[in-house]
Amino acid sequence: MKILNKKALHNYHILENIEAGIVLSGPEVKSIRAGRLELGEAYIKILQDEAFLVNAHLPKYQSDEKEYDPGRSRKLLLHRNQINSLIGKVSREGITLIPVSLYEKNNRFKVQVGLAKSKKEFDKRKIIKERDHNRRIDQELRGKE
Repeated sequence: MKILNKKALHNYHILENIEAGIVLSGPEVKSIRAGRLELGEAYIKILQDEAFLVNAHLPKYQSDEKEYDPGRSRKLLLHRNQINSLIGKVSREGITLIPVSLYEKNNRFKVQVGLAKSKKEFDKRKIIKERDHNRRIDQELRGKE
């Protein structure tokens, strides 16, 4: 099971990917396995040498938790040298950290963190145009067979 952040792939050029673990509670794991995680507005913030997934909306699973915040920040598990490297790369102008996907690996959830640069509007239009063109070519080739 893999949850993709399609909005991020549309709005950003992904320069580099890093795999990070994520700290979750039991009901959050069940909710993710049900496919209820929304990464559309999420981003990664580094505070005091720790990385956090911010704005990822994870609705409450059918549990009796009274005080549950679906939008809380969740800690990412990275090595110190990875965090220091990310701090150096993000300090450059126009570079940000976004979650590209969340997936399960060996019964543990991992977040694919992307070092990203924002796309310009004309880049987005160009990609859509190329995708439509390729789709038309594929349809014509299938029609001839």
